[in-house]
Amino acid sequence: MAETNSILIKDTLILSDDIKKSSILVVDDSIQEISTSLNENDAQTVIDGSNKITMPGLINTHSHVAMTLLRGVGDDQSLQTWLEEYIWPKEANLNDELVYLGSKLAMAEMIKTGTTTFNDMYFFMEETAKAVDESGMRAVLGYGMIDLFDEEKMKSELKETEKLISNCHNTCQNRITVAVAPHAPYTCSEELLVKSKELAAKNDLKLHIHMSETKKEVEDISNDKGATPFKYLDNIGVLDSNTIAAHGVWTTPEEMDILKEKEVSIAHNPSSNMKLASGIAPVTQYLEKGINVGIGTDGVSSNNNLDMFSEMKLTAFLQKVNTLNPQVLPTMDTFKMATQNGAKALGINAGSIEEGKLADIIMVDTLVP
Repeated sequence: MAETNSILIKDTLILSDDIKKSSILVVDDSIQEISTSLNENDAQTVIDGSNKITMPGLINTHSHVAMTLLRGVGDDQSLQTWLEEYIWPKEANLNDELVYLGSKLAMAEMIKTGTTTFNDMYFFMEETAKAVDESGMRAVLGYGMIDLFDEEKMKSELKETEKLISNCHNTCQNRITVAVAPHAPYTCSEELLVKSKELAAKNDLKLHIHMSETKKEVEDISNDKGATPFKYLDNIGVLDSNTIAAHGVWTTPEEMDILKEKEVSIAHNPSSNMKLASGIAPVTQYLEKGINVGIGTDGVSSNNNLDMFSEMKLTAFLQKVNTLNPQVLPTMDTFKMATQNGAKALGINAGSIEEGKLADIIMVDTLVP
Protein backbone atom coordinates (compact mmCIF):
# COMPACT_ATOMS: atom_id res chain seq x y z
CA MET A 1 0.00 0.00 0.00
CA ALA A 2 1.30 3.42 -0.93
CA GLU A 3 2.48 5.67 1.88
CA THR A 4 0.84 9.05 2.32
CA ASN A 5 2.62 12.03 0.79
CA SER A 6 4.49 9.75 -1.61
CA ILE A 7 5.62 10.43 -5.17
CA LEU A 8 7.10 7.97 -7.64
CA ILE A 9 9.29 9.22 -10.48
CA LYS A 10 9.10 6.23 -12.79
CA ASP A 11 11.70 5.05 -15.30
CA THR A 12 13.88 8.13 -15.42
CA LEU A 13 17.49 8.81 -16.28
CA ILE A 14 19.16 9.80 -13.00
CA LEU A 15 22.13 12.17 -13.04
CA SER A 16 24.03 12.26 -9.77
CA ASP A 17 27.49 10.77 -9.13
CA ASP A 18 26.91 8.71 -12.25
CA ILE A 19 24.15 8.24 -14.83
CA LYS A 20 21.67 5.39 -14.58
CA LYS A 21 18.06 4.56 -15.40
CA SER A 22 15.83 3.76 -12.45
CA SER A 23 12.79 4.92 -10.46
CA ILE A 24 12.73 7.16 -7.38
CA LEU A 25 10.29 6.95 -4.48
CA VAL A 26 9.88 10.15 -2.49
CA VAL A 27 8.06 10.14 0.85
CA ASP A 28 7.37 13.49 2.49
CA ASP A 29 10.52 15.52 1.78
CA SER A 30 13.05 12.70 1.42
CA ILE A 31 14.18 10.10 -1.10
CA GLN A 32 13.11 6.77 0.39
CA GLU A 33 14.11 4.32 -2.34
CA ILE A 34 15.80 4.16 -5.72
CA SER A 35 15.05 0.94 -7.58
CA THR A 36 14.11 -0.46 -10.98
CA SER A 37 11.47 -2.64 -9.30
CA LEU A 38 9.28 0.20 -7.99
CA ASN A 39 5.81 0.37 -9.55
CA GLU A 40 2.73 2.59 -9.67
CA ASN A 41 1.20 0.98 -6.56
CA ASP A 42 4.09 2.20 -4.40
CA ALA A 43 3.06 5.87 -4.40
CA GLN A 44 0.05 8.15 -4.27
CA THR A 45 1.33 10.22 -7.19
CA VAL A 46 3.23 8.88 -10.19
CA ILE A 47 5.34 11.02 -12.53
CA ASP A 48 6.39 9.57 -15.87
CA GLY A 49 10.16 10.03 -15.93
CA SER A 50 10.73 8.72 -19.44
CA ASN A 51 12.48 11.18 -21.75
CA LYS A 52 13.54 13.17 -18.70
CA ILE A 53 16.80 13.59 -16.81
CA THR A 54 16.25 13.70 -13.05
CA MET A 55 18.98 15.41 -11.06
CA PRO A 56 19.58 17.16 -7.75
CA GLY A 57 18.36 20.74 -7.63
CA LEU A 58 21.07 23.33 -8.15
CA ILE A 59 22.39 25.19 -5.11
CA ASN A 60 23.24 28.89 -5.42
CA THR A 61 25.84 29.52 -2.70
CA HIS A 62 25.89 33.33 -2.94
CA SER A 63 23.06 35.66 -3.89
CA HIS A 64 21.24 38.89 -3.15
CA VAL A 65 17.91 37.89 -4.66
CA ALA A 66 15.96 41.10 -4.11
CA MET A 67 18.50 42.87 -6.32
CA THR A 68 16.52 41.43 -9.21
CA LEU A 69 14.85 44.86 -9.08
CA LEU A 70 18.23 46.41 -9.96
CA ARG A 71 18.93 44.33 -13.06
CA GLY A 72 21.06 46.37 -15.46
CA VAL A 73 21.82 49.14 -12.96
CA GLY A 74 25.43 50.33 -13.04
CA ASP A 75 26.68 48.30 -15.97
CA ASP A 76 30.31 48.70 -17.09
CA GLN A 77 31.67 49.83 -13.71
CA SER A 78 34.26 48.60 -11.22
CA LEU A 79 33.02 47.13 -7.94
CA GLN A 80 33.62 50.25 -5.84
CA THR A 81 32.07 52.62 -8.38
CA TRP A 82 29.17 50.23 -8.93
CA LEU A 83 28.48 50.02 -5.18
CA GLU A 84 29.09 53.62 -4.14
CA GLU A 85 27.59 55.50 -7.09
CA TYR A 86 24.85 53.17 -8.35
CA ILE A 87 23.77 50.38 -5.99
CA TRP A 88 23.94 51.84 -2.49
CA PRO A 89 22.06 55.07 -3.45
CA LYS A 90 19.24 53.03 -4.99
CA GLU A 91 19.15 50.53 -2.13
CA ALA A 92 18.56 53.45 0.23
CA ASN A 93 15.11 53.79 -1.38
CA LEU A 94 14.12 50.13 -1.03
CA ASN A 95 11.49 49.14 1.52
CA ASP A 96 10.09 45.89 2.86
CA GLU A 97 7.43 45.56 0.16
CA LEU A 98 9.94 46.05 -2.67
CA VAL A 99 12.29 43.48 -1.17
CA TYR A 100 9.41 41.01 -0.92
CA LEU A 101 8.39 41.58 -4.55
CA GLY A 102 11.98 41.46 -5.77
CA SER A 103 12.53 38.22 -3.88
CA LYS A 104 9.41 36.62 -5.39
CA LEU A 105 10.51 37.63 -8.87
CA ALA A 106 13.96 36.16 -8.23
CA MET A 107 12.53 32.89 -6.97
CA ALA A 108 10.42 32.49 -10.09
CA GLU A 109 13.59 32.91 -12.14
CA MET A 110 15.56 30.49 -9.98
CA ILE A 111 12.88 27.80 -10.07
CA LYS A 112 12.60 28.16 -13.85
CA THR A 113 16.36 27.60 -14.20
CA GLY A 114 16.66 24.64 -11.83
CA THR A 115 17.75 26.16 -8.53
CA THR A 116 16.13 24.72 -5.41
CA THR A 117 18.33 26.26 -2.68
CA PHE A 118 20.06 29.62 -2.31
CA ASN A 119 22.30 31.34 0.23
CA ASP A 120 21.27 34.99 0.48
CA MET A 121 22.57 38.14 2.12
CA TYR A 122 20.52 41.34 2.08
CA PHE A 123 18.14 43.37 4.25
CA PHE A 124 14.41 43.18 5.08
CA MET A 125 15.18 39.47 5.19
CA GLU A 126 11.90 38.55 6.88
CA GLU A 127 10.25 39.65 3.63
CA THR A 128 12.54 37.34 1.68
CA ALA A 129 11.64 34.58 4.15
CA LYS A 130 7.96 35.17 3.40
CA ALA A 131 8.68 34.75 -0.31
CA VAL A 132 10.64 31.55 0.40
CA ASP A 133 7.67 30.16 2.31
CA GLU A 134 5.35 30.86 -0.61
CA SER A 135 7.76 29.55 -3.26
CA GLY A 136 8.57 26.19 -1.68
CA MET A 137 12.30 26.77 -2.12
CA ARG A 138 15.01 26.16 0.47
CA ALA A 139 17.18 29.07 1.65
CA VAL A 140 19.87 30.19 4.03
CA LEU A 141 19.13 33.83 4.85
CA GLY A 142 21.48 36.38 6.39
CA TYR A 143 20.97 40.04 7.21
CA GLY A 144 23.90 41.86 5.58
CA MET A 145 25.54 43.74 8.45
CA ILE A 146 27.50 46.93 7.73
CA ASP A 147 28.63 49.15 10.60
CA LEU A 148 31.22 51.30 8.76
CA PHE A 149 33.29 51.17 11.97
CA ASP A 150 30.62 52.88 14.08
CA GLU A 151 29.98 51.26 17.47
CA GLU A 152 26.30 52.17 17.78
CA LYS A 153 25.64 50.97 14.25
CA MET A 154 27.43 47.72 15.09
CA LYS A 155 25.09 47.13 18.03
CA SER A 156 21.97 47.78 15.95
CA GLU A 157 23.19 45.50 13.15
CA LEU A 158 23.77 42.62 15.55
CA LYS A 159 20.28 43.15 16.97
CA GLU A 160 18.83 42.84 13.46
CA THR A 161 20.58 39.51 13.02
CA GLU A 162 19.44 38.29 16.44
CA LYS A 163 15.87 39.23 15.49
CA LEU A 164 16.16 37.31 12.22
CA ILE A 165 17.45 34.25 14.06
CA SER A 166 14.57 34.41 16.52
CA ASN A 167 11.89 34.85 13.87
CA CYS A 168 13.10 32.77 10.94
CA HIS A 169 15.65 30.10 11.84
CA ASN A 170 14.40 26.55 11.16
CA THR A 171 11.00 27.79 9.95
CA CYS A 172 8.88 26.79 6.93
CA GLN A 173 9.23 23.06 7.60
CA ASN A 174 12.96 23.69 8.20
CA ARG A 175 13.37 25.01 4.66
CA ILE A 176 14.73 28.28 6.04
CA THR A 177 17.85 28.53 8.15
CA VAL A 178 19.61 31.73 9.15
CA ALA A 179 23.25 32.68 8.68
CA VAL A 180 25.22 35.45 10.34
CA ALA A 181 26.28 37.76 7.51
CA PRO A 182 28.82 40.53 8.09
CA HIS A 183 29.13 42.15 4.68
CA ALA A 184 32.91 42.35 4.23
CA PRO A 185 36.12 43.30 6.07
CA TYR A 186 36.11 46.70 4.35
CA THR A 187 32.62 47.60 5.62
CA CYS A 188 32.73 45.93 9.05
CA SER A 189 34.75 46.77 12.14
CA GLU A 190 36.96 44.14 13.70
CA GLU A 191 34.61 44.05 16.69
CA LEU A 192 31.61 43.35 14.45
CA LEU A 193 33.50 40.54 12.71
CA VAL A 194 34.48 38.95 16.03
CA LYS A 195 30.99 39.32 17.49
CA SER A 196 29.52 37.86 14.29
CA LYS A 197 31.67 34.77 14.74
CA GLU A 198 30.61 34.52 18.40
CA LEU A 199 26.93 34.82 17.45
CA ALA A 200 27.29 32.17 14.74
CA ALA A 201 29.11 29.80 17.10
CA LYS A 202 26.56 30.32 19.88
CA ASN A 203 23.68 29.37 17.57
CA ASP A 204 25.56 26.84 15.38
CA LEU A 205 24.99 28.94 12.26
CA LYS A 206 26.88 29.55 9.05
CA LEU A 207 28.84 32.78 8.66
CA HIS A 208 28.49 34.31 5.17
CA ILE A 209 30.88 37.08 4.12
CA HIS A 210 32.36 38.71 1.00
CA MET A 211 36.12 38.12 0.83
CA SER A 212 39.02 39.12 -1.44
CA GLU A 213 36.78 40.10 -4.32
CA THR A 214 39.08 42.71 -5.87
CA LYS A 215 42.78 43.45 -5.94
CA LYS A 216 42.12 46.90 -4.45
CA GLU A 217 40.27 45.35 -1.51
CA VAL A 218 43.23 43.08 -0.77
CA GLU A 219 45.68 45.98 -0.99
CA ASP A 220 43.56 48.19 1.28
CA ILE A 221 43.07 45.50 3.94
CA SER A 222 46.75 44.56 3.81
CA ASN A 223 47.80 48.18 4.30
CA ASP A 224 45.28 48.75 7.10
CA LYS A 225 45.59 45.47 9.00
CA GLY A 226 49.08 44.32 8.09
CA ALA A 227 47.66 41.08 6.71
CA THR A 228 45.80 39.89 3.64
CA PRO A 229 42.01 39.49 4.12
CA PHE A 230 41.83 35.77 4.91
CA LYS A 231 44.94 36.01 7.07
CA TYR A 232 43.34 38.93 8.92
CA LEU A 233 40.14 37.00 9.60
CA ASP A 234 42.18 34.01 10.73
CA ASN A 235 44.21 36.21 13.08
CA ILE A 236 41.04 37.41 14.82
CA GLY A 237 39.54 33.92 15.00
CA VAL A 238 36.67 34.27 12.53
CA LEU A 239 37.37 31.41 10.12
CA ASP A 240 36.13 27.86 10.62
CA SER A 241 34.18 25.12 8.85
CA ASN A 242 30.96 27.16 9.09
CA THR A 243 32.43 30.05 7.08
CA ILE A 244 31.16 30.64 3.54
CA ALA A 245 33.43 33.13 1.80
CA ALA A 246 31.96 34.68 -1.33
CA HIS A 247 34.41 35.31 -4.18
CA GLY A 248 37.95 34.57 -2.93
CA VAL A 249 39.37 35.90 -6.18
CA TRP A 250 42.70 37.20 -4.88
CA THR A 251 44.18 34.69 -2.43
CA THR A 252 47.79 33.90 -1.62
CA PRO A 253 49.25 30.39 -1.25
CA GLU A 254 49.43 31.00 2.51
CA GLU A 255 45.75 31.90 2.58
CA MET A 256 44.85 28.77 0.62
CA ASP A 257 46.59 26.71 3.29
CA ILE A 258 44.49 28.52 5.92
CA LEU A 259 41.28 27.86 3.98
CA LYS A 260 42.15 24.18 3.76
CA GLU A 261 43.09 23.93 7.45
CA LYS A 262 39.98 25.77 8.68
CA GLU A 263 37.68 23.98 6.18
CA VAL A 264 36.28 27.23 4.82
CA SER A 265 33.95 26.98 1.80
CA ILE A 266 34.33 29.32 -1.16
CA ALA A 267 31.31 30.57 -3.13
CA HIS A 268 32.59 31.19 -6.66
CA ASN A 269 30.72 33.80 -8.73
CA PRO A 270 32.14 33.75 -12.27
CA SER A 271 29.64 36.05 -14.02
CA SER A 272 29.88 38.72 -11.33
CA ASN A 273 33.68 38.58 -11.25
CA MET A 274 33.76 38.92 -15.04
CA LYS A 275 31.21 41.72 -15.26
CA LEU A 276 32.90 43.84 -12.59
CA ALA A 277 36.37 42.93 -13.92
CA SER A 278 37.31 41.74 -10.45
CA GLY A 279 39.51 38.88 -11.65
CA ILE A 280 39.45 35.12 -12.09
CA ALA A 281 39.26 33.08 -8.90
CA PRO A 282 41.85 30.28 -8.58
CA VAL A 283 39.18 27.59 -8.53
CA THR A 284 41.43 24.92 -10.00
CA GLN A 285 44.00 25.46 -7.23
CA TYR A 286 41.28 25.44 -4.57
CA LEU A 287 39.96 22.11 -5.74
CA GLU A 288 43.44 20.62 -6.06
CA LYS A 289 44.05 21.54 -2.42
CA GLY A 290 40.77 19.96 -1.34
CA ILE A 291 39.04 23.26 -0.53
CA ASN A 292 35.26 23.07 -0.92
CA VAL A 293 34.00 25.37 -3.70
CA GLY A 294 30.36 25.99 -4.57
CA ILE A 295 28.93 28.22 -7.27
CA GLY A 296 26.86 31.39 -6.91
CA THR A 297 25.27 33.99 -9.13
CA ASP A 298 25.78 36.98 -6.83
CA GLY A 299 23.06 39.62 -7.27
CA VAL A 300 21.31 40.04 -10.60
CA SER A 301 22.69 43.55 -11.03
CA SER A 302 26.23 42.15 -11.23
CA ASN A 303 25.35 39.16 -13.39
CA ASN A 304 22.54 39.89 -14.99
CA ASN A 305 20.55 36.73 -14.20
CA LEU A 306 20.15 33.91 -11.67
CA ASP A 307 20.73 31.00 -14.06
CA MET A 308 22.94 28.39 -12.38
CA PHE A 309 23.29 26.38 -15.60
CA SER A 310 24.99 29.43 -17.12
CA GLU A 311 27.20 29.75 -14.05
CA MET A 312 28.32 26.13 -14.36
CA LYS A 313 29.30 26.71 -17.98
CA LEU A 314 31.23 29.88 -17.16
CA THR A 315 32.91 28.25 -14.17
CA ALA A 316 34.37 25.54 -16.38
CA PHE A 317 35.22 27.78 -19.34
CA LEU A 318 36.98 30.40 -17.20
CA GLN A 319 39.26 27.83 -15.60
CA LYS A 320 40.06 26.22 -18.94
CA VAL A 321 41.12 29.48 -20.56
CA ASN A 322 42.86 30.73 -17.41
CA THR A 323 45.01 27.60 -17.20
CA LEU A 324 45.20 27.08 -20.99
CA ASN A 325 44.16 23.51 -20.27
CA PRO A 326 40.92 22.19 -21.81
CA GLN A 327 40.89 19.22 -19.42
CA VAL A 328 40.52 21.13 -16.15
CA LEU A 329 37.07 21.17 -14.52
CA PRO A 330 35.32 18.49 -16.58
CA THR A 331 31.54 18.48 -16.68
CA MET A 332 30.87 16.20 -13.71
CA ASP A 333 33.28 18.10 -11.47
CA THR A 334 31.55 21.37 -12.31
CA PHE A 335 28.14 19.77 -11.76
CA LYS A 336 29.32 18.59 -8.34
CA MET A 337 30.29 22.16 -7.45
CA ALA A 338 26.73 23.33 -8.16
CA THR A 339 25.15 20.50 -6.17
CA GLN A 340 27.13 18.44 -3.64
CA ASN A 341 29.70 21.12 -2.86
CA GLY A 342 26.96 23.68 -2.36
CA ALA A 343 25.11 21.34 -0.03
CA LYS A 344 28.29 20.79 1.97
CA ALA A 345 28.91 24.54 2.23
CA LEU A 346 25.37 25.19 3.48
CA GLY A 347 25.22 22.13 5.72
CA ILE A 348 22.12 20.59 4.14
CA ASN A 349 21.41 16.93 3.41
CA ALA A 350 20.95 17.43 -0.33
CA GLY A 351 22.97 17.79 -3.50
CA SER A 352 22.71 14.23 -4.84
CA ILE A 353 20.09 11.63 -5.70
CA GLU A 354 20.57 9.10 -2.89
CA GLU A 355 18.31 7.26 -0.48
CA GLY A 356 17.93 9.30 2.70
CA LYS A 357 18.72 12.62 1.04
CA LEU A 358 16.26 15.50 0.79
CA ALA A 359 14.13 15.25 -2.32
CA ASP A 360 15.33 18.56 -3.76
CA ILE A 361 14.95 17.30 -7.31
CA ILE A 362 14.64 18.84 -10.75
CA MET A 363 13.70 17.18 -14.04
CA VAL A 364 14.93 18.21 -17.48
CA ASP A 365 12.84 17.28 -20.52
CA THR A 366 15.15 15.79 -23.15
CA LEU A 367 12.59 16.39 -25.91
CA VAL A 368 12.59 20.16 -25.41
CA PRO A 369 15.51 22.14 -26.94
